[in-house]
Amino acid sequence: MRETAEIIVEFRRVGFQLGAAKILDDLNLTVSKGEILVLLGESGCGKTTTLKLINRLYEPTSGEILVEGKRATDWDAIALRRRIGYVLQEAGLFPHFTVGENVALVPRLENWDNAKIQARTLEMLELVGLTPDKFADRFPHELSGGQRQRVGVARALAADPDLLLLDEPFGALDALTRVNLQKEFARTVRELGKTAVFVTHDLHEAFILGTRICLMDKGKIVLLETPANFAKSDLPLARNYLETVNL
Repeated sequence: MRETAEIIVEFRRVGFQLGAAKILDDLNLTVSKGEILVLLGESGCGKTTTLKLINRLYEPTSGEILVEGKRATDWDAIALRRRIGYVLQEAGLFPHFTVGENVALVPRLENWDNAKIQARTLEMLELVGLTPDKFADRFPHELSGGQRQRVGVARALAADPDLLLLDEPFGALDALTRVNLQKEFARTVRELGKTAVFVTHDLHEAFILGTRICLMDKGKIVLLETPANFAKSDLPLARNYLETVNL
């Protein structure tokens, strides 16, 4: 039950401003262990800012954020980021690293021994459907867009983080590749028992992935529901989104 679930991330009256522009306004939100929370909204609504506040790429101008029960500002920023898997659109791979080296990056920074790093790298590549013998020694420019995104997911999972942050990671892919990766990602995260916060502007993607959908508009949460309840919402903005998909 959600009421007894462990809370991994909590926003308490969080605000964020850039100069005079208010990006987030009095945001209250929890993310429970094992859920995939989707942040849904159009460009400029504050969803990516919300994501970046979790791993301290941004700092709140008011309120506080807790990660694993500890204020984010009390975490060492680098240590916090290494505990969190982070996947960007276009994967954000290092072009001069091989696929294997990209996946091994955080375990190596965490000083894992070489044998453990090698075993984990091979395991993660297999998990995302990239045969290590075929892909480990390739460079990112030798891969398709979908393959690069798979490497990005493998890298995010490599150090076995409990929490994953994903910023529209499949947005630049063709429709078929995108749907396949969405389904594989949802299955993988749930099988591994990970917690994820996923940013998108695509309701279809939110329905495939989300345990709950957090609809944002102008820096505020306007609806926070399960996909089933979202589909029944009478909120005008939610209805506008629902008209874009065939439910």
